[in-house]
Amino acid sequence: MGDVGSVAPARRRRARQIARLAAIGTGATVAATAATGGVLLGQARQARRTIPMAEAPPPRCDGVYGARFPGPPVTMVILGDSSAAGYGVHRRRETPGSLLATGLSRRLHRPVRLHRFAVVGALSAGLKPQVESALEVTPDVAVVLVGGNDVTNRTPPALAVRYLVDAVRTLRAAGCEVVVGTCPDLGTIRPIQPPLRWLARRWSRQLAAAQTVAVVEAGGRTVSLGDLLGPRFAAEPGRMFAWDRFHPSAEGYAMAAAALLPTVLSALGAVPERRPSRIGLEGVRSLPEAAHEAARHAGTEVSGTQLRGRDRGPGGRWAQLRRRAFFGVGAMPPSGTATDSATLEGMA
Repeated sequence: MGDVGSVAPARRRRARQIARLAAIGTGATVAATAATGGVLLGQARQARRTIPMAEAPPPRCDGVYGARFPGPPVTMVILGDSSAAGYGVHRRRETPGSLLATGLSRRLHRPVRLHRFAVVGALSAGLKPQVESALEVTPDVAVVLVGGNDVTNRTPPALAVRYLVDAVRTLRAAGCEVVVGTCPDLGTIRPIQPPLRWLARRWSRQLAAAQTVAVVEAGGRTVSLGDLLGPRFAAEPGRMFAWDRFHPSAEGYAMAAAALLPTVLSALGAVPERRPSRIGLEGVRSLPEAAHEAARHAGTEVSGTQLRGRDRGPGGRWAQLRRRAFFGVGAMPPSGTATDSATLEGMA
């Protein structure tokens, strides 16, 4: 791995600059917002009118999955906002929590006990009570999806990231592995029109990069969701969007779960770590550069690593980028069909 971590000075400077911009925003963005403030406010009001309000909470997905498998269950918790809760689908088997728990159980050949503490509409500031509830069940792994509402509410990135870091550190201190799906690209949402769409994309990527740096520094792993669903959304909006044209459909959530599952398995030590390719995106980078790359390429995992026995180099913390093959989360039986792949308990 002699020259894997070597970065040209110009690229290193760019990575540092990107990390700073992601953390505190940019003057250019502020200037653009000020210059087009009336247009943006009008577009924001129009988007709110176009996107229907929540009519009912998403289905509960708590329970034990894979009860037929032997051994004690792995405890997984789902934290975050509506994307973590599964808003937009009507069947529990379509929620991201259910999809992840089913896939995890099938690959570990062990039961998985799932608790969903995610709340529709939550900002990063709302993670603390979710974490407190999660610690009561002694989780083995936590999956966190948050950030979209921080962008739409214009929470300062540094503040949103601070709340996320506090959550990750608290969970890690309790011995829980943490996987964070970083902020999705809100520029893919059709009811949001240009120029607001362009700014939403910029803000989303800035927050995603800042989340990546902070989460890895705190001992977690990230998976960039970015515009993972964007091309399919553009080609098949009626299929990939939920009824509100804002949240993913069942197929959209399945794609996100397929991207997250390999990293959840890896965090639990269930996937043999191959030596990553040094071609293209994979390999070792400084953490700021890795965060920038991941924000631009959906489905990229970022985790902390060492280079020549050291955690840090001239550009900061060393980070490992991986492009894992998506794991299918498996076809689920129709709602109401008896199955031994998911025995649900305590349905609300």
